[in-house]
Amino acid sequence: MSNLHNIYFSKLTTPEKAVQIVKSGDWVDYAWCTSTPTVLDKALAKRSEELFDVKFRGGILLSRPAIFDVPNAKQHFTWNSWHMGGIERAAINEGFCFYSPLRYSELPLYYKHLKTNVAMIKVCPMDNDGYFNFGPNESHLESLCENADVIIVEVNKNMPYCKSLRSKNGVHVSDVTMIVEGDDSYPIPLKSPTPNDIDEKVAENIIKLIPNGACLQLGIGGMPNAVGHLIAKSDLKNLGIHTEMYVDSFLEIEKAGKLNGSKKTIDQGLSVYAFAAGSSELYEHLNNNDSILSSDVDYTNRIHTIASIDNFISINNIVDIDLFGQANSESAGIKHLTGAGGQLDFVLGAYLSKGGKSILCCSSTLTKKDGTRVSRILPTLNNGSICTDTRACIDYFATEYGIVNLKGLSTWERAESLISLAHPDFREELIKDAQKLNIWRNSNKLL
Repeated sequence: MSNLHNIYFSKLTTPEKAVQIVKSGDWVDYAWCTSTPTVLDKALAKRSEELFDVKFRGGILLSRPAIFDVPNAKQHFTWNSWHMGGIERAAINEGFCFYSPLRYSELPLYYKHLKTNVAMIKVCPMDNDGYFNFGPNESHLESLCENADVIIVEVNKNMPYCKSLRSKNGVHVSDVTMIVEGDDSYPIPLKSPTPNDIDEKVAENIIKLIPNGACLQLGIGGMPNAVGHLIAKSDLKNLGIHTEMYVDSFLEIEKAGKLNGSKKTIDQGLSVYAFAAGSSELYEHLNNNDSILSSDVDYTNRIHTIASIDNFISINNIVDIDLFGQANSESAGIKHLTGAGGQLDFVLGAYLSKGGKSILCCSSTLTKKDGTRVSRILPTLNNGSICTDTRACIDYFATEYGIVNLKGLSTWERAESLISLAHPDFREELIKDAQKLNIWRNSNKLL
């Protein structure tokens, strides 16, 4: 038996014994996405009655953790999310779930001053060099491991083994405190929203701005999916990928033969991402793939990195936008929806790219649960809504009614451009609002 395997077995333990190291008042990091632990989570939930004020970090949950369902959860545990989906949104109302605002590119730096008593990470089996691969979640996990007091890995034989842009994606057995062998469940798929007719109309406006040889970043959502679908059916060629999140749209583009990365000015021929989530087919595609490489998010999302790639096209959803050009991607008023992620990183970086464009998009209207239709283009952001992208940062903005470039426009020019993309039923009222805000010229005419 090799020395590496001796070290492995000396640290191997049961989930129940491993979680005994957690104390009341500790900060525990669950990694995130497909790296969120499951057997450790269940074992820790069983200790809930003896633990108080244990604070967790995690995010992008693909299933509801067991610690959420213990009796009187908020008396024992607090969940702090780097990026929320539906599971965490629902838990906000249960009183123990909160969002941690961030610029995603900075997340590895946060761990250098945040206290982390225990890190729990689902990983691939140890490789021949003694590393536990993080799977499709390199992102910030190296920094987490460097700054955690205790590292517990939960080994899963079915975690995709993902190659790294660096020499290694993972943590070495010598740096691990304890090893637990998990349930070997397959990664839970993240379902992509199905584009609707309006998504496709918005996508048609966006795709006109994408040149051959472009490097793409797509956010998650119906509209980016629609853009990916149209790209797959288009005549575009020699496309590349550099993104924070690798999603199924990229797989569709690759299968259509549009993707080779040959025109990328860095990492030529390679697709690069910080983390990935999607279908089972996506996870299988990433497994041991030499042309799709993970990296730390402080590389993928660094503005300098993005700006150094020519013809960089960044496409992201927003919730709504006001007539000043302030975009909200995180909340509906005071109701929290998701997180900032790396949207601002790519908005800033893509604009600085030679030939690059940052494109934000949304449908012109939203239909509420009671059937009321409201405009997503607003006079001012709703009370409590988060300004994810300031008015000085936004480059292109698109709805189903067209696409405009807001860079360099004065307040009245912005108002005119944005109202031109509003649903016709709301334009006259928006003009009156712009007049009240003193951002409308009497001589302005729309369409």
